[in-house]
Amino acid sequence: MSHKKTPRIDPLTLALPPVGVDSHAHLAGKEFDADREEVLARAAACGIAHIGNIFLEPAAFAEQKRLFDAHPEVFFVLGIHPCEGQTCDKTALETMRQAFAAEPRLKAVGEIGLDFYWDDCPKELQYQAFQQQLDLARELQKPVVIHCREAENETLALLEAQGFAGHPLLWHCFGGAPALARRIIRNGWHISIPGPVSYPANAALREAVALIPDDRLLLETDCPYLSPLPWRGKRNEPAFTVFTVRHMADARGVSPEALWRQCGDNARRFFGLADGA
Repeated sequence: MSHKKTPRIDPLTLALPPVGVDSHAHLAGKEFDADREEVLARAAACGIAHIGNIFLEPAAFAEQKRLFDAHPEVFFVLGIHPCEGQTCDKTALETMRQAFAAEPRLKAVGEIGLDFYWDDCPKELQYQAFQQQLDLARELQKPVVIHCREAENETLALLEAQGFAGHPLLWHCFGGAPALARRIIRNGWHISIPGPVSYPANAALREAVALIPDDRLLLETDCPYLSPLPWRGKRNEPAFTVFTVRHMADARGVSPEALWRQCGDNARRFFGLADGA
């Protein structure tokens, strides 16, 4: 018995106005070495005006930011990932401080947080790195982008205990239920939605998407990971946000174009991006 394959729809057939923002991408990775320019061109053709490229440690930023010299639409986010928390020492923090002072395209500290799924870094070192980088974000007066995996209660407890409610904060790659979304919202923070909102099993995530206030919602790929349908299992890229936003719009009962504009406006405000930059 044969099974029908989901047809692979060209994202260009669903292009939206040129105001979209992919708030979280990893375009410096080797997965894009063969066709990075084509990927960026496809994103623009699909309506992406800005892309946030995430650098997971200072050395990567220093080595790879040149990849985007010809692409002012790409802005930068820099932090030490929790799985690399053991590298967050005084030298690394000072290097980050100097990078933010020198590079106006650096808009936020992240992705930082806690990750108890992987066993790459002891929890105590993750906590220490998280706290140090929260302090750095406060010092620099920069927004924070949170990475949290299987550590939701611990992450929220630390942030709330540190009085981070109301500080500009984006919960990256949200995959939780309505209760988690409500707690994030109560603290005045933003939530970014990735491709898995399109997966049939993720009804609770779609319920959460439906209740997030209009001005707190962002859109992301986390590419090359987490492709939305109909490209699940393939390399993700910023152009695929045109699929993700349609599933989000269905959950919220609005048009994809209206939500595209809203999420783009929210990202520009959160990261301090100029409309034409």
